[in-house]
Formats: sequence, C-alpha cells, structure tokens
Amino acid sequence: MGSKLTQKEQQLLSDQMNHEKVCIDKYNSYARQVQDPALRQMFSQYASQEQNHYDTVSQLLSGQQVNLSMSAGVGTGAAAGQRQGQGYGQGRQQGQQPQPGGAGMTNQEDATILGDMLMTEKFVSGAYDTAIFESANSDVRQALQHIQKEEQQHGEGIFNYMSQHGMYSPR
Repeated sequence: MGSKLTQKEQQLLSDQMNHEKVCIDKYNSYARQVQDPALRQMFSQYASQEQNHYDTVSQLLSGQQVNLSMSAGVGTGAAAGQRQGQGYGQGRQQGQQPQPGGAGMTNQEDATILGDMLMTEKFVSGAYDTAIFESANSDVRQALQHIQKEEQQHGEGIFNYMSQHGMYSPR
C-alpha cells in the first residue's frame, strides 16, 4: 500500500476488526448449537471466511499490501459460499411448508439463531459500506468492497436457507 492510512481509516478498520471478531465468535458458537448438519457446515464455512476477513483487515491496518486473490476468501471462496447457501433445503419443493415430524421441520432455536446472524450480516455489511465511502485510500477501499461482497453473500446464504425452510417469507 503506497500511502499512510488516515486517522479515520485506522478507526474504521479497527471497528471492522471488532465486527469480524464478533462474527467469528457467533458463527463458531452457533455452529455448535444448531441442529441441522447442513446449517452447522454453512456456519463453520462462514466462520472461516470471517477469520480471513479479520486477517485481511488486520493486514490493512498494519499497512501491509493485501493480495485480494488470496485473502479474505475473495473470489472462488465467495462464490462457493453463495452456491452452498443456496443449496440448503433443496429436498423440499418451493413454497412447501415443513411437515411436523418430517425432515424439513422448522427448528425454532435454529430459526432464532439464523435471524440473529442475518441481522448481524446486515449490520456488518452496512458498516463496511460506511468504511468504503469514508476511506481515502483506494487499495483499502477495494479490499473492503471485496469483503463486503462476501458479507452480503453470507446474508444471502442465510436468507435462502431460511426461505427454503419456511422460516422467512419476503412476501
């Protein structure tokens, strides 16, 4: 990175590191709590990607050059996360409600956890939006845009899972 970070950029990046730490902790904790193995796998994958985000923001904050193709799970990892999130619950037909006692039965605890993570991803994505707009350094801005895109893909994966399992209806 060619130029020194502004005080504002340092503050924003520090805030984003804290947000990423919360995401890592939540995804890891919730991966241990959810009932659905597919949801557990999705949360574990997202926790790993959040750790990559944390590491990337840490590198930016320390003034290191960030290789966007190798860091933050950007590129193939982001696309894989999005595809994986869309695939959950494909065993049910679109719009079919889960049947009591069936494999697709809605688990209220999982639904509550998913709602919390969707809300968390919305907040974190918005915080990245602010950091992107308030960054004077184009390298920082570009790295944060990549991370924000992946945060939005996490939100999409959660939204799709909830929709497919009758936990969320955007109607």
